[in-house]
Amino acid sequence: MTAAPLDVRALRKTYGELVAVDDVTLSVAAGDVYGYLGPNGAGKTTSLRMMLGLIRPTGGEVRLFGQDPNADPVAALAGVAGFVEEPAFYPYLSGRRNLEMMATLDGGDGGRIDELLHVVDLAHRAGDRVRGYSHGMRQRLGIAAALLRSPRLLLLDEPTTGLDPAGMRDMRGMVKRLAGEGITILLSTHLMSEVEQLCNRLAIIQLGRIRYEGTLAELLARSDGRYRLEATDPGRAADVCRVIAGITDVTLQDGSVWFAADADAAASVSVHLAEAGIGVRALVPSGRGLEELFFEITEGGEE
Repeated sequence: MTAAPLDVRALRKTYGELVAVDDVTLSVAAGDVYGYLGPNGAGKTTSLRMMLGLIRPTGGEVRLFGQDPNADPVAALAGVAGFVEEPAFYPYLSGRRNLEMMATLDGGDGGRIDELLHVVDLAHRAGDRVRGYSHGMRQRLGIAAALLRSPRLLLLDEPTTGLDPAGMRDMRGMVKRLAGEGITILLSTHLMSEVEQLCNRLAIIQLGRIRYEGTLAELLARSDGRYRLEATDPGRAADVCRVIAGITDVTLQDGSVWFAADADAAASVSVHLAEAGIGVRALVPSGRGLEELFFEITEGGEE
């Protein structure tokens, strides 16, 4: 059986009397875009540092593709890349030169630099010094640096923080493209809209503890059980929904498809529509959204 890209068990980190991370357990499966959702100060960044072997846990264990990053960091991190907090570069060097140095030091594929600069939309600024880059450009350069390793697992810590709306849109689009290329992604964020748009599974962390871990569809199914679907072909989408097990009461109204569904059926809608060649513009519960459920979980003390 193939090991999961990331498996965390009872992870704990203390600093004297301060408990920063308390018994965090989660698993990221191949192909996931996994949201690690929590407010600032919840313990997300400390968790990521332990996951990458940058700091040693007080207790618990981390496995990256079955390898322990504390026991053998070279083997464990072979298929892993990303950045924690803001990526760091030499400001007096160009974006291209920074990538060349990183490829040389890390043994990455320097022959892909031009390709990756196009992927992150920095080809036109590759020769400029990084000190002249905007925050969003530095974030995108950080992703290019991570992709030099051709990772199977990409860990991103708040990649849209500090970006303007256009920069946030571009970063989310990039994450979707990378996921579409088969890269497993763990996305640490405090933005609920980001999780709703990008992630299929998530963990909600508060005060260092996991309050929810599972699929986004299962969490949203705690709403009234009805969903609104916007698709490229609403009529055909409605026909497809009518034959999916677990979906009932399918109606077409104002160009949207409405239906009632259990969690498993709702999670399968996108797959069935994709197989039918129908694009999904939006699939959202008609009742409580992620924001309301998030506060119910974190403020209600639900485990």
